[in-house]
Amino acid sequence: MNFRELNAQLGNIDIYLLDQILKGRFEGKSKVLDVGCGEGRNLIYFAREGFDVYGFDQNPSALQMLRYLLKGVRPDFDERKLIEGDAQSLPLPAGYFDIVVSSAVLHFAESVDAFHKQVAELFRVLAPDGILFIRMTSDIGLPDAIENLGSGRYLIPDGSARFLLTRSLIEEIVEKFSWQLIEPVKTTVVDDVRCMTTLVFRKD
Repeated sequence: MNFRELNAQLGNIDIYLLDQILKGRFEGKSKVLDVGCGEGRNLIYFAREGFDVYGFDQNPSALQMLRYLLKGVRPDFDERKLIEGDAQSLPLPAGYFDIVVSSAVLHFAESVDAFHKQVAELFRVLAPDGILFIRMTSDIGLPDAIENLGSGRYLIPDGSARFLLTRSLIEEIVEKFSWQLIEPVKTTVVDDVRCMTTLVFRKD
């Protein structure tokens, strides 16, 4: 398979999510929810591979584009599985999804309370033995040149204001929800202006 064929198959999928695919984390799983799916860069692969895919986002234009893309992959795709709304309240059944993806979303939380509400919803809709993939900005490895804006949000060197994941927050959610970290906590430092941390959990 050349790079063009590979790109057609994978699209712009998050490289760290691809890492989990290649490790076989999702073997035997069927239902996938992407919370903050945007235009679906992390859903197209799963749709091509026959997974039952759902997307959730607050941007109606992005969801419209994803509808178009998914229809091209799966003409019978049920458009009702793409839902617009607030990630603090997912209108979806508890314990339904084998895989839940939250990539570059949680760092837009407005406060620690909002962060915990969103994480609680991810936990609620995840099935027992399900896999939760989170990627977001963090203070792990970030230079000290950040300004605390309060409520867990910081002005970071790239000029943006983000809610930052911390080691203490990781410990809190692991203890609260009895999740098992199945990968070491991994952080990528982007040109010393932003750090992105990846967490992969299994729901016990």
